[in-house]
Amino acid sequence: MAETLKERKEIPVEDTWDLSSLYENDAAWEKAFSEIDEKADAVAGFAGKLKDAQTIRPFLEADTALSLALSDLFCYASLRRSEDTRAAAGQELYSRIMGKYASIAAETAFAVPEILALPEDVLQSLAEDPELADYRFLMEKLLLQKPHTLSAPEEKLLASFSEVLSSPGEIADNLQDADLVFDPVKNEKGAETEVTESNYILLQTSPDRTLRKNSFESFYRTYRQHINTFAATYSANVKCAVNEASVRHYSSSRAMSMQGEHIPEEVYDQLILSVRSHMPTMYRYVDFRRRLLQVSELHYYDVYAPLTKSVPKTYTYPQAQELVLKAVAPLGKEYSDTVRSAFASRWIDVYPNRGKSGGAFSYGTYHSNPYILTNFTGTLESVSTIAHEMGHSMHTYLSNTHQPPQYADYTIFVAEVASTVNENLLIENLLSTATEAEETLPLLSQYLENFKATVYRQTMFAEFEREAHAMAERGETLHPASLNTLYRGLIQDYFGPDLVLDDEVQYEWARIPHFYRPFYVYKYATSYAAAVAISEAILREGRPAVQRYLEFLSMGGSRYPLEELQHAGVDMTKPEPVNTALDKFDRVLRKAEEVAASLHLI
Repeated sequence: MAETLKERKEIPVEDTWDLSSLYENDAAWEKAFSEIDEKADAVAGFAGKLKDAQTIRPFLEADTALSLALSDLFCYASLRRSEDTRAAAGQELYSRIMGKYASIAAETAFAVPEILALPEDVLQSLAEDPELADYRFLMEKLLLQKPHTLSAPEEKLLASFSEVLSSPGEIADNLQDADLVFDPVKNEKGAETEVTESNYILLQTSPDRTLRKNSFESFYRTYRQHINTFAATYSANVKCAVNEASVRHYSSSRAMSMQGEHIPEEVYDQLILSVRSHMPTMYRYVDFRRRLLQVSELHYYDVYAPLTKSVPKTYTYPQAQELVLKAVAPLGKEYSDTVRSAFASRWIDVYPNRGKSGGAFSYGTYHSNPYILTNFTGTLESVSTIAHEMGHSMHTYLSNTHQPPQYADYTIFVAEVASTVNENLLIENLLSTATEAEETLPLLSQYLENFKATVYRQTMFAEFEREAHAMAERGETLHPASLNTLYRGLIQDYFGPDLVLDDEVQYEWARIPHFYRPFYVYKYATSYAAAVAISEAILREGRPAVQRYLEFLSMGGSRYPLEELQHAGVDMTKPEPVNTALDKFDRVLRKAEEVAASLHLI
């Protein structure tokens, strides 16, 4: 039975993050906040002066300094807010920096349109001017924005609405993390268990089918009660993206999103086509799951259930740390030592508490160490989550270490590669040391779940987004019925006729926070495919592959993401990486079927 969640103050301090690499406390944040306007004024003072390299370079330096300061303020406020979304202190810090961010964005919105208003030949010469050598790639990317950049007054007006335009996601987050209350449920023995946003997936992994069914129904009953609000917030979010794309002269909101990373839309469509061509393997996995669970029908509340009747192995947090360190050992001593230091230096906020943001993430700034939020529960998935988020953090750490601030931020398209490489190294290490079939099957099951969750489900989410935005662009209304119907149909397509489509399934879209970051989710699937190729190369080739990979992690945003992946040995402009990854899913499934048969489980 799931434990009752603790209050934040009951969590041992050593299991919480130490935010002092950002600010010592809220008072230090307040002092920095009081100084931000001076930095903004320094940038605003360049308005009307951006004519040549001699003025543009000091502007870029001042703008970078402002961005770094804002990033520190925003990161600290966001992390404080995520500790307990009910607490007024964190909410207030976050609200204030959001407002300040919007006002400064409006005040400094003159820069891009002013530079891009220069004649084409002047812009080309600026991109090649030695005075701007440190910013050459930035200038090249800026040139690509010229057809989509508005006049300075228009950009200022649009920037002034940035806080309002982000409101749909904020409203959905607060509703989900702070306001939704779920009915407690009973397990097969009649004992009562509370249901929360942070423990829901844990309840869905219980071997107790009664508990899974009851928590599933309780969870989505609450979502159904608020589905009109979720539909309204999501519809508003989609309309924001669609309208901005139209104003900026893009063919679609997806085109706007993908051009920002220089990714052709064909990569997105190619992903969906490749995954759809491998649906039979997923249908076989669904049937394999049904047979292992020994149920006549597989319901949606069975899709996370453990596939063996043995008591799932659990891990303490120190054990999880050691497993992660063993997994990343092939990446070399320097990488491993940094991970060990991260554990010792409290980069991680480990356990769930009341009001804490659900899920997990890594977030830091150029000046701070990366921070990790998890809701560790001791499962193998929780261990995998730590490996995953540590991959993000190491990517950030190496990028910050090797790149100047203007090139330190890597794009979202490559953001999930490092995290998934770590996950794959973890599973491969555990499989290599397993000596009994009883040990191997749960690990293979976790591997299969990673493929299901990251390739199939994220591609399904990507197709949901593509269709939802297309509906809005055609002038169709995104209301609960249309969104529910779309999502239900995709579940049927992706998981096949052997999965019972319980009524609650159609509401799941409402709990996916990444939908409020348009066209983000497909990158999980492409990143997973790239990570499969990279992790297998690391284990097969050793040092040469490790060197390519560490260089990739150190590139930050100094090249276009497709070029960075090509340096790591993966070409995502071709279908082969996705197809190869899904072929591996087939091999892992066949191995799991063989092991299950040897244990007379199917």
